[in-house]
Amino acid sequence: MIAFGVIERGERESRGSAAGRRRRSGDRRVASVPPGGMSARVDAAVARALSAAPRVVLAVSGGRDSMVLLDAAARTCGDRVACVATFDHGTGPAAERAARLVARRARSLGVPVRVGRGSIPTAGEAAWREARWGFLRKVAAEHDAVVATAHTRDDQVETVLARALRGAGARGLAGLYADGRALRPLLALSRAEVAAAAAERGIAWVEDPSNRSRRHLRNRLRLDLLPALEQARPGLGEELLALARAAARLRRAVDRHIEGMLRRGGDEGALTVAGADLRHYDAPSLRLLWPALAARVGAVLDRRGTERLTQFTIKRRMGARIQLSGGFEALWHRDAVVLRRARRPGGAEGATLADELTMGGWRFRRATAPAGAPTPGGPWTAALPADRALLVRPWRPGDRMTPHGAAAPRRVKGLLRDAGIDGPSRMGWPVVLAGEEIVWIPGVRRSSAATARSGRPVVLYHCERIDR
Repeated sequence: MIAFGVIERGERESRGSAAGRRRRSGDRRVASVPPGGMSARVDAAVARALSAAPRVVLAVSGGRDSMVLLDAAARTCGDRVACVATFDHGTGPAAERAARLVARRARSLGVPVRVGRGSIPTAGEAAWREARWGFLRKVAAEHDAVVATAHTRDDQVETVLARALRGAGARGLAGLYADGRALRPLLALSRAEVAAAAAERGIAWVEDPSNRSRRHLRNRLRLDLLPALEQARPGLGEELLALARAAARLRRAVDRHIEGMLRRGGDEGALTVAGADLRHYDAPSLRLLWPALAARVGAVLDRRGTERLTQFTIKRRMGARIQLSGGFEALWHRDAVVLRRARRPGGAEGATLADELTMGGWRFRRATAPAGAPTPGGPWTAALPADRALLVRPWRPGDRMTPHGAAAPRRVKGLLRDAGIDGPSRMGWPVVLAGEEIVWIPGVRRSSAATARSGRPVVLYHCERIDR
């Protein structure tokens, strides 16, 4: 069982430390300035954080905080900076000015710069963030580098409050303290401290007008809700940070705990967790475990998805399946829960098999076969009759095929089952017809009509899965 003392201790620390902070009249004061000014403190924080990676890509938006990050990084560890990456969301003149400023400043510092551009000006925060991070990850991969962002302590407070309002669990409440792929050199500094460093260095930036729009949740939190809550409960910001630190510790503990439960599924990218590893956990423990397990295959569980998967695990109905957000599914199969991307069925009517065909999650390619040569490649390759029309479609209930070497036809469903393909995976599985006859189930079996024989004209096809 999981020890819940980590989060409980964190909550006690949060309450205790907050009381002392309230006696000190809040947490928005700028820390004592070291010799050399606040910019010296920023330089030290950036140098310390970036030393953790041999190469970094700086995510610079053109706003004040990110321009301070750029200045400090170039000043203290420019040899580690592989590139500056900035993204124009296509939201108007301010975004264009910001991208130009970043490019100009990076070049003046002798740092390469990449500018990405989006075309979703009316989209919301989530779509903008997804587009921006897609660009940043691509640039980082090209340079074999780690992304560094300019998030501050205030950003973390806002993130934790937003997630708390959505009812996030420990995994979400860790916020920017969670172990991840990005470095955040300014995370221990307040927005006011970074602003002081910008003033000391005379750093130019572009103010994004959308930062004042209450259409976005983060701005409503920053401009309205947090100031009101701080007035009613001085020290709330530090309480939220203490909660996030405790949540991050618990998140790390859970990640270590699940290592022994991880199994690779039969499909690449799938996660299989044995029922024996799950049966001893109660609902609260499963609510902690499943988000961490799901993250291993790229699934992000919201509160509703976590609860659905928890109850699905407890009920233990073999063969049952549920859909989860993000295109994932979970199923009970052979006394284990399998979590994976949902299968994509191909077109119900099928398609003519030509030189190359992609249908759903499958790709067929034509090859050459010497006359009379045995069919290579096992069940993923077939020598199909060259004198008959070839069609690919998803299998249907009632379909039958006579496997090579068999005397009588068998149900396709049974052949799929015998090949170890579970019920959900069968959805959309293709069959190949020569005329009206099913002659090939890729990856499973061929009929005699799909096997090379001397004197019969054939055309060779390979099939591969592309949805893994």
